Amino acid sequence: MQWWIRPLVRFIAAILLPFAVPAVITAALWALPGDPAEIICPVETCGQEGQDALAKHWGIDQGATVFYSTWVKKAFTLDFGNSWSTYTGIPVLELLGEALPVTAMLVFLALVPLILGGVLAAMGWLPKRLDPVWQVVGLIPAVIMALVFAAVIQIQYGAESTEWWPTTLSIMLGALVLGVADGALAGSIAGTRSTFEEEVKQRYIQIAILRGETTLSNAVPNVLPALVGQFRGRTLHILSGAVIVEVVLGVPGLGGLLWQGTLDQDFAIVLAAAWAYSILSGAFLLIQALFEIFVALHVHRHPKMVLT
Repeated sequence: MQWWIRPLVRFIAAILLPFAVPAVITAALWALPGDPAEIICPVETCGQEGQDALAKHWGIDQGATVFYSTWVKKAFTLDFGNSWSTYTGIPVLELLGEALPVTAMLVFLALVPLILGGVLAAMGWLPKRLDPVWQVVGLIPAVIMALVFAAVIQIQYGAESTEWWPTTLSIMLGALVLGVADGALAGSIAGTRSTFEEEVKQRYIQIAILRGETTLSNAVPNVLPALVGQFRGRTLHILSGAVIVEVVLGVPGLGGLLWQGTLDQDFAIVLAAAWAYSILSGAFLLIQALFEIFVALHVHRHPKMVLT
């Protein structure tokens, strides 16, 4: 397989994701029984005039295709309109602006133990005899650990659980859940270590060691694409798990917003939040593709430095 095929596929997938996700949601909306305008904004909530105005503004009255194309065009200008039912009248962009930084912080903190564990494992500073400990911790389901932490916070703070410190604590505990539960930390440590152990067995590494060169400086260019792929997979796993963790722990992030919008059938929020997730996923695909291109160019320009 040519080296450029995988980056090209990832690039195409990253471009298509922001178009595919709203298409799936639009198809699901039109597949529901009844008038989409009535589902989105019932007359009891919006009134007949409000419902008609909403249908005209978004092209709902002209069918799924017009609604989809109208929504996508507005989305790329960050015009998501107002919440239709969950937070009636509040701009969705404002809601996303409040939720995205929280989710970003949650994901970043969750990645810290994974990155740290992977680096220590690659450098041989993390004893292999501790692997069973990480594996046992990883057997705990994320939802169970999140429920335990949520109960502790609720018992400790009660009605004050939505204030600054309890919310910050929820984010920190949520990051801990995402970082260690469901085998996340164990997979990062074992995956990174096994990748380097296999690479170290290669003949060019042994020759490099005899020349007085370090193992890492020779192995990293060859294992970097695999490590980036593993990192992207774990990040996407954390992103998907963040929805559950945010809901259980009451973290006011993107996942909680998406969940609340789904419960209330507020498709303005559902579409925008899901679209934001697709943008994030596409960004990770692009980063992986760029790393693969960088490594391929490095190998092409310095073939003697990177052997197989």
